[in-house]
Amino acid sequence: MIDVDKAITTAVRTGKVSFGESSTVQNAKTGKARLIILTSNCPRQTRRDVEYYCRLSDVPLFTYRGSSIDLAVTCGKPFIVSALTIKEPGDSEILRLTEKVEPEET
Repeated sequence: MIDVDKAITTAVRTGKVSFGESSTVQNAKTGKARLIILTSNCPRQTRRDVEYYCRLSDVPLFTYRGSSIDLAVTCGKPFIVSALTIKEPGDSEILRLTEKVEPEET
């Protein structure tokens, strides 16, 4: 299992990331995202829009367990972050969150 906070911090420092609800919805529509992260307290309408467009564009969606303030602290930003788009992961292993866990054989 990977440390999600550490992976997000590394992706923000070394990769290409965009912040904000409107850019996240736009990236989900166009399929230009490798991964989209929404916080647990993301506004309901934004969550619906992003989930819909992620299904259409086959973009993975991850729900961050913390609030938008927690995600902002993790990203090192002085503003709240309720939606985050990973365009390029950089040195991060953040895309491992999207891998399917295969059941172990007995």
